[in-house]
Amino acid sequence: MRDDHEDLPAVAGDDLAPVLAGVGSRLRALRRNRGATLNDLSTDTGISISTLSRLESGQRRPTLELLLLLARAHHVPLDELVGAPATGDPRIHPRPTTRHGMTMLPLSRRPGGPQAYKLIIPARSPSEDREQQVHEGYDWLYVLSGGLHLLLGEHDLVLRAGEVAEFDTRTPHWFASAGPGAAEVLALFGPQGERMHVRARPQPGKTTTP
Repeated sequence: MRDDHEDLPAVAGDDLAPVLAGVGSRLRALRRNRGATLNDLSTDTGISISTLSRLESGQRRPTLELLLLLARAHHVPLDELVGAPATGDPRIHPRPTTRHGMTMLPLSRRPGGPQAYKLIIPARSPSEDREQQVHEGYDWLYVLSGGLHLLLGEHDLVLRAGEVAEFDTRTPHWFASAGPGAAEVLALFGPQGERMHVRARPQPGKTTTP
């Protein structure tokens, strides 16, 4: 992608100014939450590193073309980037995306911090590549239905409905449906070092104080 857009000056009374004011901080939070660098994002989008840096710092007003590329790279709807005002409808209308044949339904809408997804993982081909990946972050996977085949370092696991796995994503990992059908998984992904906090169940015969 040629990055030959000129920086746009602020226009007094511009109705878009309040909407666009928070775009830079949202873009920075989304990128850091994914553990991606500006160089990684530049490779994914074709946008130059200098332009990405100016967008995140608020020194450049984003165009629709840039926002569409960034929304696709971050797997979020466009209105999440621009902070579109609430319509008064309390219902959440998540927009699924497809990645490596897997459907990802976002369940959280705020930038930064842990992100929640429902994953629908189709049955895989026996010849499918099982190459393990590593990246910054922390994953928590809960199997809702079907089975999940998880390779985690030297461990080869099959998780069934009701079972959970929690791991640092710097550990080599790969997962797919254990078959014969699709697997449905609730996934929580957080930045590096951020773990899920589980409250201990009280012991029998003991009560907890509010």
